[in-house]
Amino acid sequence: MKIEFRSIGKTSFAYLTEGVSIYEKRLKHYISYQSVIIPDIKNAKNLKPRQLKEKEGTALLNKIESGDFVIILDEKGKSYTSEKFAAFLEKQSLMSHKRIIFIVGGAFGFSEAVYARANSKLALSDMTFSHQMIRLFFTEQLYRACTIIKGEPYHNS
Repeated sequence: MKIEFRSIGKTSFAYLTEGVSIYEKRLKHYISYQSVIIPDIKNAKNLKPRQLKEKEGTALLNKIESGDFVIILDEKGKSYTSEKFAAFLEKQSLMSHKRIIFIVGGAFGFSEAVYARANSKLALSDMTFSHQMIRLFFTEQLYRACTIIKGEPYHNS
């Protein structure tokens, strides 16, 4: 299974970068995983929120192919327990998707183009978190899902 995680802008806190790195290293034992950081949009402060979302949307959707299954992390998405997320992920891995691509938007969310391309929406919580923190939370949950699928003890330890 090939999984890609796309987000806007660099993580500015070392503790978050270190945490993400720990789980990305662990994921290599289970899946083909790639994290793609889209550079911040230039002159973003001079753009209206709608314009910024459109530019970010174009960058996030760049190189997405028709065979890709796109899941956006969105507060209005479906919430799962860790076990149900693992089951969802396992089901998607059995489909004929080229890649499963998870996308995190910028501070103002997603453009209409991103919503239109999404095959699914996932909510990690009813709460709102920074896109930097979501990287760590998502990477840990993806790792947890992989261990659940393999029947390993991480989930309950």
